Amino acid sequence: MFVTSFFHPIRLWNERHHENTLSNAPLQSPLTPLQRHRTHSLPRRLRAQVAPAAAPVVASKGKVALVALGCPKNTVDAEVFLGDLSQHGYEIVDETAGADVIVVNTCAFIEDAQRESVHAILEVSKAKQSGARALIVTGCLAQRYAGELATELPEVDAVVGFESYAQLPQHIDALLSRPAGAAPSRVQVGEVSVPFRVEYLRHRLGARHTAYLRVAEGCDHRCTFCAIPRWRGRFRSKPYDQLLWEARYLVEHTGVRELCLIAEDTNMYGMDWGPQGDPRRLADLLRELDRTLVPFGLRWIRLLYCYPSYFSDDLIDAIAECPSVVKYVDMPLQHASDAVLRRMQRPSAAHHQRILQALRQRIPQVALRSTFICGTPGETAADHRQLVQYMRRERFARAGFFVYSTEDGTPMADMGARVPRPVQEARRDELVSLQQRVQEEMARALMYTEVDVMIDAVEDGHCVGRTPWDAPEIDGQVHLLQDRFAPGDVIRARVVGVSGSDLLCNAV
Repeated sequence: MFVTSFFHPIRLWNERHHENTLSNAPLQSPLTPLQRHRTHSLPRRLRAQVAPAAAPVVASKGKVALVALGCPKNTVDAEVFLGDLSQHGYEIVDETAGADVIVVNTCAFIEDAQRESVHAILEVSKAKQSGARALIVTGCLAQRYAGELATELPEVDAVVGFESYAQLPQHIDALLSRPAGAAPSRVQVGEVSVPFRVEYLRHRLGARHTAYLRVAEGCDHRCTFCAIPRWRGRFRSKPYDQLLWEARYLVEHTGVRELCLIAEDTNMYGMDWGPQGDPRRLADLLRELDRTLVPFGLRWIRLLYCYPSYFSDDLIDAIAECPSVVKYVDMPLQHASDAVLRRMQRPSAAHHQRILQALRQRIPQVALRSTFICGTPGETAADHRQLVQYMRRERFARAGFFVYSTEDGTPMADMGARVPRPVQEARRDELVSLQQRVQEEMARALMYTEVDVMIDAVEDGHCVGRTPWDAPEIDGQVHLLQDRFAPGDVIRARVVGVSGSDLLCNAV
């Protein structure tokens, strides 16, 4: 059972029966405007976030729609199991209306994301009244709270955890063939110990020219505010040769021009193999991807989710030396006060500073992106001022800010000296405002210079793209006055205008 201070599905379930029901209330995203994340407004998400479907290998068994929530790791999970469903004869459709099966791939990162996931489940459940035959919940919320969701949300036909993704086609077969009044077990969740699957036959979500390459799964860190290791398991690096094969398939056969490397802790790739295991690490992987895939059309390799505990000189050299590795590092630092970092069980501010200094000295054009948490238990006004001063001094190219969320089962959940929500939000808003000014100043400094731009879309007579310093759907955009290019093209452009931190450019 949940304790009442945490996320509680039954409380959300009961709220539907009051005048201000959850399903009609506006979503309160935990992300700031600086964090353009893969989670969009609910009406858009209630359309399946999928690319055009490939023809199924056999006659369609039924139509499956996906509601996609959460982070890039969740996106890869969804792409893999949608690919399995397509291979097993299911048609992947881009609208929930008319679908036989609806899958809600949920997020459980913080309480607001959990509420958002339940909201989406309740909204989508209405489709069962107009013909949908099965509603399935997957993702982190399913892995973390499987029993509670199955018990308290009777509209849900199956709650499927990570370990059962490979059997998802069989689960759906059983759901669609069940006799009237009968149903298979509604919960398929086990311990996270699944061997890595080959993740190249993916039903791609979103843009075709950029893809996430998951290099590892799980996390060995024990940050006191985070519950992710409880449901993602121990850190496990994917086999090196398997990664190369997956990456080559994505580039050669699906037209990917940008690979974004992801994990819970990307720069720890290979460190779990030990001295007797494969000696190759992330730096070796970057060099091999750069050497072997650029001839087949790969243009950019991007590093996301680099935990600051370990950043080798060899990795910094690989980022600096490989032409296709963009000079961009996403490294969540979380705070600047040593008192706060100690309570978080995170590396010290001095350790952070050594890494930042090494990156900036050896990669002069590097764009550093980070995220920070505001209002953790015990954070004082002095701690917050220290973070504000740190942000002014360091001038990160990109940054995002979260208000602390109490997570069930984490050590920080039991700490005292809670910061009131209005104070948390005021501290976050101050940092957001400061970072917006920094990013606007950086954008204005680019006026009349030339930048590389990857085209993401062509719309209304112009192109929308990104610089190497902008990750897809997270950071800033470039609006190009011409429309003669195609998604995935990388062109040279001159900056002729600025809107906030976005750029207006002319092709050179």
